[in-house]
Amino acid sequence: MSKKDERDRSRVEAVLELIRKQTPLTVKQEKFCNYACVERFLKAKGDNVKRAAKQLRACLSWRESIGADYLVADEFSGELTDGLAYVAGHDDEYRPVMILRMKQEYQKFHSQKMFTRLLVFTMEVAVSTMPKYVQQFVLLFDASFYRSASAFTNLLVRALKITGENYPGRLHKAFIIDPPSLFPYFWKGVGAFVELSAVTTLVSSLDFHGEDGSSGDLTGGRGVMNAGSCSSSRFAFTVSHHVDSLKPWYLSLSETSVASRTPVQQRTPRPSFLKSPAGMVFGRGERVCRESFLPLWKLYRRPYDEMVYRSKMRGPVGGHFRRRHVSFSQRF
Repeated sequence: MSKKDERDRSRVEAVLELIRKQTPLTVKQEKFCNYACVERFLKAKGDNVKRAAKQLRACLSWRESIGADYLVADEFSGELTDGLAYVAGHDDEYRPVMILRMKQEYQKFHSQKMFTRLLVFTMEVAVSTMPKYVQQFVLLFDASFYRSASAFTNLLVRALKITGENYPGRLHKAFIIDPPSLFPYFWKGVGAFVELSAVTTLVSSLDFHGEDGSSGDLTGGRGVMNAGSCSSSRFAFTVSHHVDSLKPWYLSLSETSVASRTPVQQRTPRPSFLKSPAGMVFGRGERVCRESFLPLWKLYRRPYDEMVYRSKMRGPVGGHFRRRHVSFSQRF
């Protein structure tokens, strides 16, 4: 064991000792406060033992107040049927991918504590599906059902605050998909005060249409159509089928000798009114955002299936499951 490992282990033991001095830990709390958990709290507090112990003790009290260790799926039967919050699968690095597809009306008929319990239940399911060498998850917020930017901002800030304070080091990336039009302006002002804003990114689904094969080659796989020969060499033209371009075809007015050559492919710049809202906040990082979200696009577009989600639950959190008919509009 190296000196660094000995130093890290001594810090972990010091944090646990400070916590046990106040009140003895229960069996479930001892299981929660394993080496990896305490190490994440230490890393979040800059290896400060006292600050890490204080945050961990606050986390244990918070988990006890909401009954995090006793959450079962039967408590959220309606939410599970509608697919409001679930684990969709795993990314290329085997990190669980959670999707929150909340509707604006949900907050009108449910308390904040109910939303907190649903969020914690979903995160606990995600943590239970992690392989041993994985410690983080990915969070996708589908904001397409929200019309009010302020209402969604309050929901997002609350979710990120719960994750940052009680699951430090767990969130790898958070993607906000199709938020209300005014949300980027709200986020500019609020994001500076949110701890996890650095790993939160805005995404527009308009930038990914066709990536899942739903709107691919418009020629139906038949290749480029043969336009035939033109009797006049002056008006010889070629047709280019590129769904990537805004123009359906290009006219190349040229002589016969020039038209026989391969035409130069040109891409028409996207109009300003079609630009992704992510560019309003992140600017040059939009390309990086696209590359990081692209592997998650298929999971986001995959129809929700309650049976598949229930199969991911381990232990008593699964509860009793009764198969119910779910229409396509409810599944996605």
